[in-house]
Amino acid sequence: MPPSIPPRQSPGGAPQAPAKPPQSGTPQRASSQRPPGQTQRPPTKPTPASGTPKQPKKKRKRSIGRCFASVLTILVIAALVIATLSYLWINARIQHVDALSGAPNTPGETYLIVGSDSREGWKYDDGTSGARTDTIMVLHKAPNGVTSLISIPRDSYVGIPGHKKNKINAAFAKGGAQLLVETVEELTGLTIDAYMEVGLTGVAELVDALGGVELCYDEDVDDWRSKLEWEAGCHVADGDTALAFARMRYSDPLGDIGRAARQRQLVSAVVDGVFTRQVVANPFKAMDVAGSGLQAFRVSDGTGPFQLAKIAMTFRSAQGDQAVTGTPPIKDWGYRVKGVGSTVLLDPDKADQFWEDIANGAFEPGSTVGGLE
Repeated sequence: MPPSIPPRQSPGGAPQAPAKPPQSGTPQRASSQRPPGQTQRPPTKPTPASGTPKQPKKKRKRSIGRCFASVLTILVIAALVIATLSYLWINARIQHVDALSGAPNTPGETYLIVGSDSREGWKYDDGTSGARTDTIMVLHKAPNGVTSLISIPRDSYVGIPGHKKNKINAAFAKGGAQLLVETVEELTGLTIDAYMEVGLTGVAELVDALGGVELCYDEDVDDWRSKLEWEAGCHVADGDTALAFARMRYSDPLGDIGRAARQRQLVSAVVDGVFTRQVVANPFKAMDVAGSGLQAFRVSDGTGPFQLAKIAMTFRSAQGDQAVTGTPPIKDWGYRVKGVGSTVLLDPDKADQFWEDIANGAFEPGSTVGGLE
């Protein structure tokens, strides 16, 4: 037998018991006990590895900026698409007529605006026959910015190119828009830059599309010819009433001059109605009004949506308190001519200077000029 091994002794001399072998299947655990006076530290979060850069804050701002730019680009593209489609829609519905003479340009902007009951040659024919101009207006913006709106009485006795002297209305009846333009150019010395013919029947439809317009007349009227029944004052008129208001002549002591003034008032009210916030801010209302408006007039060849807007803005400025309005100087309101009848004789001694002052913007802004003195 091998020699026995004496048990180990503790430093104090007492024998030390042999260690028990670990039980199988039971893992040993580290002691959770801490020495007296020592507390347990909370677990610390792992720190990023040395040398790893932090995420820059500018990246988030850059992402927001890119998102805003993308949205803005989409909105701009959408606006351009809508504007293009609107332009094409309007341009396709504009009615044109061969009207301009091709004469050399004169300074400023000059437009001829004609109110007509004729529907011949229009896309939207309502069955009315014949060609009649109820009003003839020369809209001129001089180089110095003064805007004038001058009404030429339709019975004015004037020279007509290629024809004998006659009422200016006869130029339209004999040769349509082109002969009327040439006649006005010969009378005024101004070259017409654009021609606009307003069909009064179409204006009535436009008035209804706007929901009515306010018109004013200071006399009671019961006119069986125009079918106008009017109580003195201002009223919101529907399309039929507005049409009668523009046509009435025999119950007006001023005759054609009074009618021309009311027609200017009607066209002005319609233009103001088109530019109201209720129309401009409502796409559906705007399209309805535009559709009715495009049926109400036709313009000279080459006139597109932008030119139409320019004419409308110039006409609107002619309704302000700084515009010059009136008629050419009149010498005789009832000048009778054999074979022609009763006409309006313009004053030959004052006419040339009158139109020269209109061309140069020499009249006092806001004044009423011409007429029967």
